[in-house]
Amino acid sequence: MNPNKLEKILKKFNSTRVLVLGDVILDEYIFGKVNRISPEAPVPVVEEESRSLLPGGAAYVASHISNLGGKAHLISVVGNDLHGEKVSRELSLKGISSFGLIKDNARPTILKTRIIAQHQQIVRIDSENKAHVNSGIVRQLLAKAEALIDEVDVVIISDYGKGVVIPSVFNEIIKLAKKKKKKIAVDPKPAYCLLYKGVTVITPNAKEAEGSVHKLIKDEASLYAVGKELLAKIKSDSVLITRGEHGMTLFEHGKKPVTIPTYAREVYDVTGAGDTVIAVLAMALAAKASLLDAAYLSNFAAGVVVGKVGTAPLSMTELKQALNAHKN
Repeated sequence: MNPNKLEKILKKFNSTRVLVLGDVILDEYIFGKVNRISPEAPVPVVEEESRSLLPGGAAYVASHISNLGGKAHLISVVGNDLHGEKVSRELSLKGISSFGLIKDNARPTILKTRIIAQHQQIVRIDSENKAHVNSGIVRQLLAKAEALIDEVDVVIISDYGKGVVIPSVFNEIIKLAKKKKKKIAVDPKPAYCLLYKGVTVITPNAKEAEGSVHKLIKDEASLYAVGKELLAKIKSDSVLITRGEHGMTLFEHGKKPVTIPTYAREVYDVTGAGDTVIAVLAMALAAKASLLDAAYLSNFAAGVVVGKVGTAPLSMTELKQALNAHKN
């Protein structure tokens, strides 16, 4: 790993263009403090101090790309509601167009509410409809992809299992991207992991990788077995298994697996770490980086965001500081 080489790749980020397809979520954070236990039940009483609403899921991926100087095009579905309008407004402030956001009257915008006190998440409440989008919405999603594909270098598929990223959508978008010779990076869920055939890179975490091939990762040997089997089954260029505090391991055809140790100094909140990895990985690939260099950069980025509470997008300054710290 050469930090100077990685810095040169970062300099090309402002010319990258990325299409993000995935489930959009509105993340609500309620911050407070705990001084007592409720007399009504054995639970903490959180005294609210502040709250915020931020675009999450695939919108968080797009926010990273914009924050790091790239151009993000987002394709997804929101409800025809106030939360959907909030997502659109927040994305607009980040320079991300709402052209690819389709309003669905049949489903509300997904809302995840997290209550946090003393840097710890107390509880999370999910308000969502995970039913698959209907055929009319599928046609609209594919039409948006057709309209945008020539504007981008890389396609990200960010699957949160909320009903937008389904085979009738991603199979056609993968075909389209291949036809246009675009690289494809996928952050999968186990249900569809083996269906992402022939993509550039797929980034399951250890649990998702285990679920995809029905084998447990217990040590280095079993990790290698899972990674190689996944690589063979989906016939992709590479598989990048993210492993939390153990870093990540890259599997490429014809090469030995490479394990990259984590660069996180402190871990406060793993929320959004996978989104950070896929965003930076795709931008590096758009900047013509090798898969290994792209993986190193995404690992540095993940090390920064897990040191934060909540889903504040990564900044270029933070990423450069992380690289510089490793130099020293």
